Amino acid sequence: ALRGASETASIMDKREVVEMVWTGPFTGLVASRHTEQVLLEVIGSATSKLFIVSFVAYDIDSVKMALLDAIDRDVKINILLESSKTYGGKIDVDSIDSFKKAIPSANVYAWNSESKASELWSGAVHAKCGVADGSLAFITSANLTRAAMENNMELGVLVRGGNLPEKLERHLVALITTGVIEKI
Repeated sequence: ALRGASETASIMDKREVVEMVWTGPFTGLVASRHTEQVLLEVIGSATSKLFIVSFVAYDIDSVKMALLDAIDRDVKINILLESSKTYGGKIDVDSIDSFKKAIPSANVYAWNSESKASELWSGAVHAKCGVADGSLAFITSANLTRAAMENNMELGVLVRGGNLPEKLERHLVALITTGVIEKI
């Protein structure tokens, strides 16, 4: 009975748990957590590696401070952002330069305009997610901006365990390995 209970507990620990994340007006009828709170949890939970993706990033000191704390814990940080219009991207703000200055030891990436993928796809880095250690993933509509963290209606999901966090991390790393995104 004890071995059976132990095995069941082990299986339950590996099971995927999904939680709704919401920023904006609350009804009080549905339980959810705030976007910034969850993003900071993901960053804070990373012990060895963290991958953050956003279209745009600015005016987000709490996230930058959490990333600096992660670096102090020897977490390897990868950040993928959309390039500014100056560098062939879709946004006016140079989020890449800002993050490179604020978090100099992070690996900052952009879509490689020279890659084969760029010949097939002409869009933007519009995904928004964070994945810590291949075991915790946050997928969200929110950019890394103060407006997204405090004012906009934003929806996301936090996924603990299961296959999704690890698959998302593998996919993001494969974008680096195949040259679809490049370190800036």
